[in-house]
Amino acid sequence: MAVELPVLQKLWEHPDPQSTRMYKFMQKANRKWGLSMETFQDLYEWSVGERRNEFWQELWDEIELVHEGSFDKPVDTTIPMDALPRWFSGTRLNFTENLLYTRSPGSPSTLTTLHKEDSKPALTQIREGNTEVCALTYGALRARVGLLSNALRAAGVRKGDRVAVVASNSIDTLTSFLATAALGALWSSSSTDMGVKGVLDRLVQIRPKFVFVDDWAVYNGKTVDLRPKIAEIVAGLKKAEVSEFEAVVVQPRFEEAAGLEGVDMAVPLGEFVRKAGGVETLVCERVEFRDPFLIVYSSGTTGVPKCIVHSTGGVLVSAMKEGKLHRDAGPDTVMLQYTTTGWIMYMSAVLTLLWGGRSVLYDGSPFQPDLTTFMKIVGEQRVTNLGTSPKYLHELQKHAIVPRTLTDLSALRAVTSTGMVLSDALFAWFYATAFPPAVHLANISGGTDLAACFGMENPLTPLHVGGCQGPSLGTKVEVYDATIEGGPGVAGAKVEDGVPGELVATASFPNQPVFFWGKEGAATYQAAYFARFAHVWTHGDFIVVHPVTKQITFLGRADGVLNPSGVRFGSAEIYSVIENKFGEEIQDSICVGQRRPQDEDESVMLFLLMAKGARFGEGLVERVRAEIGRGLSKRHVPKYVFETFEIPTTVNLKKVELPVKQIVSGRIVKPSGTLLNPGSLDYYYQFAKVEEVLAKQGQIDRSVERKTGWEHTQ
Repeated sequence: MAVELPVLQKLWEHPDPQSTRMYKFMQKANRKWGLSMETFQDLYEWSVGERRNEFWQELWDEIELVHEGSFDKPVDTTIPMDALPRWFSGTRLNFTENLLYTRSPGSPSTLTTLHKEDSKPALTQIREGNTEVCALTYGALRARVGLLSNALRAAGVRKGDRVAVVASNSIDTLTSFLATAALGALWSSSSTDMGVKGVLDRLVQIRPKFVFVDDWAVYNGKTVDLRPKIAEIVAGLKKAEVSEFEAVVVQPRFEEAAGLEGVDMAVPLGEFVRKAGGVETLVCERVEFRDPFLIVYSSGTTGVPKCIVHSTGGVLVSAMKEGKLHRDAGPDTVMLQYTTTGWIMYMSAVLTLLWGGRSVLYDGSPFQPDLTTFMKIVGEQRVTNLGTSPKYLHELQKHAIVPRTLTDLSALRAVTSTGMVLSDALFAWFYATAFPPAVHLANISGGTDLAACFGMENPLTPLHVGGCQGPSLGTKVEVYDATIEGGPGVAGAKVEDGVPGELVATASFPNQPVFFWGKEGAATYQAAYFARFAHVWTHGDFIVVHPVTKQITFLGRADGVLNPSGVRFGSAEIYSVIENKFGEEIQDSICVGQRRPQDEDESVMLFLLMAKGARFGEGLVERVRAEIGRGLSKRHVPKYVFETFEIPTTVNLKKVELPVKQIVSGRIVKPSGTLLNPGSLDYYYQFAKVEEVLAKQGQIDRSVERKTGWEHTQ
């Protein structure tokens, strides 16, 4: 049944859409392919329709990647997407080469420094508190990457090997990324605020040859010595018998590096580079379009995180499509994306180099030393494209900070928001109060799984309040009936615009992951995306498409992924800590996210089912919180911890989170017939008014326990 969707208020439109690269691309395609496209929707339908190979051929010509070889057609459209058809087969290219060089006119394999000349600024690194650490030109960055790449080569790193980092958003971290990719090896990153267990859950699976780690962390005004963590990571890799692991390379966070006496298998970055003889010449190994170069991670809702492997060509083509067509990016782009290195948005922080722009790398908290500092950097650095989150915008709104009166934002063209739902109120505040009216607010959604967007901005349609402006070109987004249970061979059913449902992709796209790392990878891959509907990618989001504007509104996750302040993680990470550290006291637990209509952010709720004879109390709660913060990160610590007397399960005794999440978020749920104990859900309704529960702490409604007839001591 369709929901009543309001006529949306128009907030922004491009002052001259015919001047944009997307419009010019559309007109060129009209002439070449005999089309008559006029609108973004026309262009989108062509890009995902029966003639979509024409779109991808035209896009390939437009983006001018440095490559060698040729292809007969972009993809065989008769191969279903779950069979992972090969894209642009016959071409070879390199990620680093395309970020640091430009293709010469008339020769795809010959390099030039057009738009990326040696003296052009490439990177600016800023540390918390508005301290500019350093700036690099393209020439200096090439030399830096060449030095480290040659050192890695001399140390035996070859195509297919893995190099990992546990580090901040710094020039050193980016150098390790580009140096690794130059060799055709695979790179993986984790942020320094992750706990040792979380880091090892990743590293033990991918078995890296080298791990690059910062010696110090700086965040929220505090400096933390990371050498104890380095020692634990090394010990964990040795205990797991990761035979490929050779050394941890320690990056100095400050001018004076920390001493490494007593840290096993550690070598300073400077020493590691000097061993190779100081050769700066950068040599990039071109690999097949489909060859892997990047490993990213799922949030771990069903155990350890899945290791998602992306292809060199897939990420390059997708990034060029989004940057050049959707965002009109070019050599004059200055990008500041606030992110940690453990999130897929780190790619947005560095991909500006693809089109010859400048990346501003920010390291630390955006709230230090106060709420105005970060936004002042945007003005001082003449940022054109700012990447942030609804949480940050809400903090500005809550504290009555008005960016357009705080600093000079005349260079700013777009603000990208992602990580969680952007409320309608923030849309309105953005234009009515906070930012210049010419700035394009781009609410986007996609994710780690595709290293790209499903929903994003475009310059050809007006921006209205709410949701994402539209789909990403070439990605066939549809909405399927969410009430169909699905299973092997089950065909889904598309719903009409205006009806909420399951986000699916129904045709292959070049940036599908190529595989999951590990011996169970192939089966896990199919289960993750293609188990519900036959030959269709199911993403796990509930969405609705507006029937008039075609904007895509994301209504929430269809699974148990937790997303407080845009930091995604899985409930399984919490369960692992509970089971490993509190097994004698806590029989079981259930962890869900609460976001009611009035809530600006999601809150994490953890319910503990006590073991027989054990007592729930404030001391236990504090120990649980401390252990989660120590083993995972401070961002994983639940906002609320309560006792429960029964946990809903299926007849197969599988813990069921989604109904509890919906109930504590203020919804009435009809229990599924697959539940073993449907009456157990009644207990959780009181927590939809969690403020009242807290006000009468210790008076939780235990009468519900009696009504269910279930003894928690069973």
